[in-house]
Amino acid sequence: MVYLSELIGKVVSDIDGKRIGHLKDLVASIKHDIPHPVVVAIVVKQRNGKDLIISYSNVVVLIAPAVPLKTSLQEIEPYQPAENDLFLQEDVLDKQIIDINGTRVVRVNDLELARVKGSIVVSNVDISGVGIIRRLGLKKIARRISSRSQNYTSSNFISWSDMELLQRGQSMRLKVPGDKIADLHPAELADIISEMDRAQSDEFLEKLDVKQIADTLEEVEPDFQASLVESMPDEKVADVLEEMAPDEAADLLAELPKDRSEDLLDLMEEEDAEDVRKLLAYPEDAAGGIMTTEFVTIPPDVTAEQAISILRETAEEDETIFYVYVIDSENHLIGVFSLSDLILAKPETLVTDFMNDRVVSVDLMDSQDNIAQIISKYNLLAVPVVDDQQKLHGIVTLDDALDKIIPTAWKKRLPRFYH
Repeated sequence: MVYLSELIGKVVSDIDGKRIGHLKDLVASIKHDIPHPVVVAIVVKQRNGKDLIISYSNVVVLIAPAVPLKTSLQEIEPYQPAENDLFLQEDVLDKQIIDINGTRVVRVNDLELARVKGSIVVSNVDISGVGIIRRLGLKKIARRISSRSQNYTSSNFISWSDMELLQRGQSMRLKVPGDKIADLHPAELADIISEMDRAQSDEFLEKLDVKQIADTLEEVEPDFQASLVESMPDEKVADVLEEMAPDEAADLLAELPKDRSEDLLDLMEEEDAEDVRKLLAYPEDAAGGIMTTEFVTIPPDVTAEQAISILRETAEEDETIFYVYVIDSENHLIGVFSLSDLILAKPETLVTDFMNDRVVSVDLMDSQDNIAQIISKYNLLAVPVVDDQQKLHGIVTLDDALDKIIPTAWKKRLPRFYH
C-alpha cells in the first residue's frame, strides 16, 4: 500500500541511470468493466521544465525510492492520453466528493494505490486530515498518527469503486441509488447543497425530482433559494413553486427579478399562482405576507365522525392539520379545535360542542414581531389570520413567526409538530 503523495516528487531516471526529472503526476485509465482506475502512464517534469508523459510499460518499478525506466530518454515515445484517462493529482486531489451516506461534502486529500496482478490501481480515496499531513511532506508523522489513532479507521477512506467521476476539472460523487437520495431528509439534502459550488449544486439538483427540490429549497434562506434556481429552466422552477408551501414560494419569488417572477407565476397552475400573488400583495413582514394558505376547515353543522371523513377526503398530505378551523358559509372564523379534540370526541358530537369559540387570531397587517409574541404567549403552533370581518385568509406557523427572533439555521431545526 502506498499513497500518491508519497510518489510525487520522486526522481525518475532512464536505463542508464541518467536523471530525467521528477514524478509530477500519474495517469490512470478508467474502464467500465474495471472498478478501479489502472495507472497507464507517468508524468515527469523534466530538468528543462517541460512535462513528458511516459507509458507505464516503460517503468521498471513505481513503488520504490526512485523510479527507473526500461529505456533511454531518446528512445521514449511520449504517451498520448486517451479520452477516458485521468490525471490523478491534477483531476482528483483536492476535489470534493458528495458523501450521501455521511450527508456531507468531503475533500480528496490523498489517494491510496495498490498492486493488483502486476498493475497499480487506485484503491481508496483518503478524506482524512492525515492525508493533508502526508502531503505536507510529514510522512513519518502521518504514519505514526494513523497507526496510533483509534479514530483513524475505515471511515476515513472511500473505495474508488463507490466513486463516480464527473467531467474532468469538476467534482466527483459517490455512486448512490436514487432511492438512497430519496431516503434523505430535506434538511440533510440542504446541508449537502450548502457546501457545494454553483456547478456542483446544479448537477446535484438535476438528480432530484420536483418534490425533493421543493422540500430542499424550503430548508434554506430565500436568497440562497434564488441562487439555486437561477440557471434552472422556468418550466421546472414553476413546477417546484407549485410543490412549495405558498408562503415559501412567495418568499422565493420576491428574491427573483420582477420580470422572471411574473413569468413564473404565469407558468404556474392558476390556483397556486393566485395563492402566491395574494401573499405577495402584503408587506413581507406582515401576517398577510408570511402566512400560508394551506390549512383545513370544517363547517359547523357536522359531527366528529363526519369531520374525520371530510378531512380524509379533502386534506392534502402536506397541509397543516394540527389545528382544524371551523368557518361558516361566508368564510367567517367561528371556532377551532385540535386533532386530539377531534379524536377524543364521541362520533355523534357536533364540532360546535367541542370547538373553542374564543379563537386567538391576528390581523392581515399585524407585524411579525407581534405575531411571534402572540404565539409565544398562548403557546400556539399556528395562529389564524383574519380580516376586519373575521374572515379567515391563512395561518402563520410557529417557524415563520419566529423567523426574525431566532436565526433560520436554528429555526429550521424546530420540530414540525404542526404538520
